[in-house]
Amino acid sequence: MTSARKWTTAAWTAIGGDSTLLDTLVFRGEGCLPSAYAVTDFASAAIATAALSVAELLGHRGQRPEVIVDRRFASFWFDWSLRPLGWSRPPERDPIAGDYRAADGWIRVHTNAPHHRAAAERVLGPQTDHETMAYAIAPWAKQDLENAIVQAGGCAAEMRSSDEWARHPQGMAVAAEPLVHIAAAGAAPELKLMSSARPLEGLRILDLTRVLAGPVATRFLAGYGAEVLRIDSPTWDEPGVVPEVTLGKRCARLDLHDNRDRAVFETLLSQADILLHGYRADALAGLGYDAVARGALRPGLIDVSLDAYGWSGPWASRRGFDSLVQMSSGIADTGMHRYHADRPVPLPVQALDHATGYLLAATAIKAVSTRLTQGSGTQARLSLARTARFLVDGDDGSGAIERMPCAPESADDLAPDVEATSWGAARRVLPPVIVAGAPMSWRYPANPLGSSTASWP
Repeated sequence: MTSARKWTTAAWTAIGGDSTLLDTLVFRGEGCLPSAYAVTDFASAAIATAALSVAELLGHRGQRPEVIVDRRFASFWFDWSLRPLGWSRPPERDPIAGDYRAADGWIRVHTNAPHHRAAAERVLGPQTDHETMAYAIAPWAKQDLENAIVQAGGCAAEMRSSDEWARHPQGMAVAAEPLVHIAAAGAAPELKLMSSARPLEGLRILDLTRVLAGPVATRFLAGYGAEVLRIDSPTWDEPGVVPEVTLGKRCARLDLHDNRDRAVFETLLSQADILLHGYRADALAGLGYDAVARGALRPGLIDVSLDAYGWSGPWASRRGFDSLVQMSSGIADTGMHRYHADRPVPLPVQALDHATGYLLAATAIKAVSTRLTQGSGTQARLSLARTARFLVDGDDGSGAIERMPCAPESADDLAPDVEATSWGAARRVLPPVIVAGAPMSWRYPANPLGSSTASWP
């Protein structure tokens, strides 16, 4: 648990949290996810940081609640929290997504979105399954193929070692960035919190995020009472993860290329307290909604954004996902060597996504405290690549390869209430954290994208 506390202290300090609240934090639970890295400690720390931000917010009411993080439940929530009853989640990945051996090493191709698969097939030709894809990739040099797929509008990452990433221009740029960029963003209207038992009740959060970090953040915020409205384009879907991450939210669709939908979006934003967005760095600006425009629509906005590869350097606008960043940054290569394997060994869960999600939530809630005490909005930025650096920098090499695994899940680990999702009945793993006096609960069950109107209730 020492690693968990060290990571928590570093993250909490990075967002400017009250250091005395670290004394209220308790970790409990035994076992670890099997990994070359201490992923369970990392997961526990990320969740603890978000929970400490809730505790700090309650401090404005004179409370000083104890924060208890269950390491085993944290491990479960970094994987899947949903347990369907009599039905199955849609497949998480496209059949041809995955790791492939190129002529000079390994490369990962990400094809889960149809347009990303189409981009890969423009380079490699139409593919039917993993075997045909492997045959098409085998003659390529890994860097040439990465460049070709990225230039075609797709997503791929060659496997680099940690040393190679440290020497890469993007690796150097990410290393120079803070874990969280935070800046004040102008005067904000007075904010009144409604309930200590539901600390975020009354806050409106506009969610423009996709798999997986951003939706994890807004799921956490919804668990403490925030009204979350997720907005997607008419064509976007992520069926493999939607039942997991739309818990507690309303989900609508808008086309920001359509003038009528833009007017609706601008009205929603003008009434929001927090905006979370996870598009590439230049995407919203390209639609006419750069930081200045967003601030004009909602003075004092808490504006929190994330991207894959960082906010500076040559890859600042590159498409990316957790699995690709693990390949680029040396994590999968380190796993391969520590396990003496003959292929990439990534983390056992999408820990960069989940950890960044909880850090996003922590940053957003901390910004609510700032708005209460200083009357100002906040602009903040995080990235998967910088979270990867945070993991690697805090790694002592022990991992959990030889440590006791988490005990198998039992019926007692599940919340008693049945969740009536749009796909069928389900149960959730118990929450991974307890903030005394403010239990996590969600107003809405998981529901499909586009299932609600684009309006605040």
